Amino acid sequence: MVGGSPAPENSLAESPSFGYHANIPRSAWRGRQVQKRGENVRVRFLAVAALFGLIQGLIAQQSATEYAEGRVLVKFRNSSVFAAFLQSSLIGARPAGTVQRLGVTRVVLAEGTTVEEAVRFFKSLPTVEFAEPDYIAQTTVVPNDQHYGLQWGLPKISAPAAWDYTIGLPTVPVAVLDTGYDQGHPDLMGKVVLSKDFTVLNGSANTVQDGNGHGTHTAGTVGSLTNNAIGVASIGWSTPLMVGKVLGDNGSGYHSEIADGIIWAADNGAKVINMSLGGSSGSTTLSNACTYAWNKGVVIVASAGNNGNTRPNYPAYYSVCIAVAATDQNDRRASFSTYGSWVDCAAPGVSIASTYPGGYAYMSGTSMAGPHVAGLAALVWTRYGTSNSVVRDRVVTLGDPVSSGFGRYPTKRINALRSVQ
Repeated sequence: MVGGSPAPENSLAESPSFGYHANIPRSAWRGRQVQKRGENVRVRFLAVAALFGLIQGLIAQQSATEYAEGRVLVKFRNSSVFAAFLQSSLIGARPAGTVQRLGVTRVVLAEGTTVEEAVRFFKSLPTVEFAEPDYIAQTTVVPNDQHYGLQWGLPKISAPAAWDYTIGLPTVPVAVLDTGYDQGHPDLMGKVVLSKDFTVLNGSANTVQDGNGHGTHTAGTVGSLTNNAIGVASIGWSTPLMVGKVLGDNGSGYHSEIADGIIWAADNGAKVINMSLGGSSGSTTLSNACTYAWNKGVVIVASAGNNGNTRPNYPAYYSVCIAVAATDQNDRRASFSTYGSWVDCAAPGVSIASTYPGGYAYMSGTSMAGPHVAGLAALVWTRYGTSNSVVRDRVVTLGDPVSSGFGRYPTKRINALRSVQ
């Protein structure tokens, strides 16, 4: 199954093991107060273990590389209008105003003259100080959520630039199959459109209320309320959530319950399924459920595991699933993250801030990486929603190459902007 990593010094991190015996520590962040508790549980199938750590904000901006067709910017050494007109006319162009106080002239090109040709021409003239395209800049949406500055993962995957293209649609829901969710959380109110508890056969109450915290955290990354001036942002501002409680409050569950959740999600219109869970054993039942959902047109995302090695983790190992590894703020493989030839992509999974019962929490693990991918898949559906295979390919193949820690297994960390462009 999935293992944890050593706790960094002077942090909130702890080291859960992940196997048939697991210690799953949890911590909740409410203002300045941090509460922690751990519990030993006997498991058959566990949520991918989470490590808690201190978050450092990282805001990255995506610069545009496109430029306007049909015009260039030229700084003539002689700034007179006549000189600009005379030199521009040599290639059939004409000046069309200046950038005040900079002496930069907008030159409109003749039909058939490319920007590249014009820039080369003007640069060749001794009377020109510089020439360049008139580059296009676009808005980069920055949400006003109170703790957005702590969410380094969203800027890392260029989510703000992607939001200029799409913030999701109410018709593209993501099913989060996990430990349920905090039904009273202010950052999730109104986002869950359908829910069901599949753990009742294990003696649980028939409720999707999250007594663990894991499911609330993963749901928040996918689709918490965003730009609402409180809490955290999500990758899918307008992405609705379906919550299937397939793991009990101890973080464990059974293949049969998870399979029930997968089929329920597929039959009720989920376009994406996120499973931040896994185990070292596969089964025909679980495999068939994943295949069923894929054949119904669903994109299936599963965490690769926290073993820190290349051993398979199920259901992520199934070919119909997008298997997700975890990376840190420096695009290195997280020390705990499983990797290998069967892993499809990576996403931020270290010190991730998201919703948590009664507040917010910092968590680490491939459990935290998967929801970034699931949320992105929902955005891609809104732009390229012809089939689940098209969505999957854009998510997996259009990322940024990362190599540190992945050995001989090339992996890409998702890039939201390129995936939705």
